[in-house]
Amino acid sequence: MRILIVAAAVAAFGGAVATSAQQPAAAPTDKPFVAGPPLTLTPNAKVYGGFRFSESISYDAERDLYVAVNAGMPQDVVPNDGYVSLVNPDGTAHTLKWIGVNRNGLTLNHPLGSHIANGMLYVADIDVIRWFDMKTGEPRGSVPVQGATRINDIEVAKDGTIYATQTATPNSGVYRISPQGQTTVFASGAPINLPNGITFDAKGNIVVVNIGSADVLTFSPDGKLLATEQSTHAGNDGIVVLADGTKYVSSVREGFVSRIRPGQKAEVIASGIPSAASMTYDSKRNRLVIPMNDWNAIAIVDLNQPAGSQ
Repeated sequence: MRILIVAAAVAAFGGAVATSAQQPAAAPTDKPFVAGPPLTLTPNAKVYGGFRFSESISYDAERDLYVAVNAGMPQDVVPNDGYVSLVNPDGTAHTLKWIGVNRNGLTLNHPLGSHIANGMLYVADIDVIRWFDMKTGEPRGSVPVQGATRINDIEVAKDGTIYATQTATPNSGVYRISPQGQTTVFASGAPINLPNGITFDAKGNIVVVNIGSADVLTFSPDGKLLATEQSTHAGNDGIVVLADGTKYVSSVREGFVSRIRPGQKAEVIASGIPSAASMTYDSKRNRLVIPMNDWNAIAIVDLNQPAGSQ
């Protein structure tokens, strides 16, 4: 299995370390939102990445780009520092700061999980879900997640229902936010054990992976536990489910990626990927694209090649 790791150059964003004395300017309301421009490079120049704690990544099939959500600097150092990068499939930077080139009309504090749905990029930002126009990058709305303190990953249905995980205690569990903005607890308690990654399968069921166990849990939309499978490792973060039911799971703590074919035991298909977080599937190239948190990089796992090949 070929693994390509694309590292970021923090200096691309002015890599000086901020101090707690630095405070960003308040997001002005009298200036229009501006999206960052794509890079225009001569043919002999390439720029790779530009990440700052990218915890999730989504594949934009319409533009054939990877959308990397970056938490930015810690909140106690520089509040409201999150941003979104667009990455070409070869790993080069398309737009270093698509959302976040400035803070005009923008609040994006410390984003983690993300999902593209209904023409919007949905992002989990501490205890709020925000969404942005996929064509313009402009903020389009937000909803607080009642009872949550730090949302980790999210998935959004066609009708606008949002499913969100909170990994840390207290209030660890899976939340459901209705299109009208009402929050309810979708799942909590065993076998939920520090839930992290969340996605849908082809039937519209909700699939959740735990950090606290190797369980891969499938729930019906009404909250009934339908199936429990086992990944090869615990400490899981990313979950991808293909149309045929094959599941891919990344362990953020152990650095492994496993595959669970329907009715079969899980098998390792990639390893040596530190902090393998909330990944996406590139259907055009049959690959997994995995952000690596504080490694400030992404890993690309080519599923067309068997494990161990170069």
